[in-house]
Amino acid sequence: MDPKAPVDIEIVEDRTAGSRPDEGFLRVRRLVVRNVYADGSRSGTYNCDVLSRRRPDAVAVLPYEQGADGTVRVALRTGTRPVVYLRKHKDLLHPDEGDLLLLLEMPAGLLEEEDAGEAGIANRAALECAEETGIRVDTASIEPLDGPLFPSPGVSDEKVFFRAVRSALDAVGERTTDGSVMEEAGELVVLELDEAIARCRAGTLPDMKTEIALVRLRDRLRGEG
Repeated sequence: MDPKAPVDIEIVEDRTAGSRPDEGFLRVRRLVVRNVYADGSRSGTYNCDVLSRRRPDAVAVLPYEQGADGTVRVALRTGTRPVVYLRKHKDLLHPDEGDLLLLLEMPAGLLEEEDAGEAGIANRAALECAEETGIRVDTASIEPLDGPLFPSPGVSDEKVFFRAVRSALDAVGERTTDGSVMEEAGELVVLELDEAIARCRAGTLPDMKTEIALVRLRDRLRGEG
């Protein structure tokens, strides 16, 4: 076993009680809102909490290759997701199955201020590929993968833009990483497209954005998307 492979995540400090909701990586706006109707009337007021990151938009990119026999393979990566792993400390009605210490996902990252327009999204997608998988691609090869989605519109204003990129998956360099601890344990995992979708359906690859991208890619390659 790799001596740096994580085997657990410990909570060192809980800063919740002493923190403001508008500081930290995730920020919460606690609003009171009301609806304005077409006839000019207004509803009663109700509470609306908005969970945001510093920049609310992100790109998720799916590297893939198609062999001469038509077989499609995709590149995913593993990484620690403390938010999901620490669910084990909660009294859940339906306890999670399996070990959620390392999750398998497609590369993704926040869009920064310089990532405006389609060229900016493509540039960020290429950077995330290199950071999280070691796959280097040209921004011109980044393909839009249908429209963006809001993963959790009831609580978060995050919007995810989906992209795909065709690339050789066996010629992979060193990951550049973003320097964060969460990317230290990441490694490349190459799967056949159908197997990856099957894992999503079985719940062993429980990442919603990844399943969406996998199915969209399959539909596109079949001429259905």
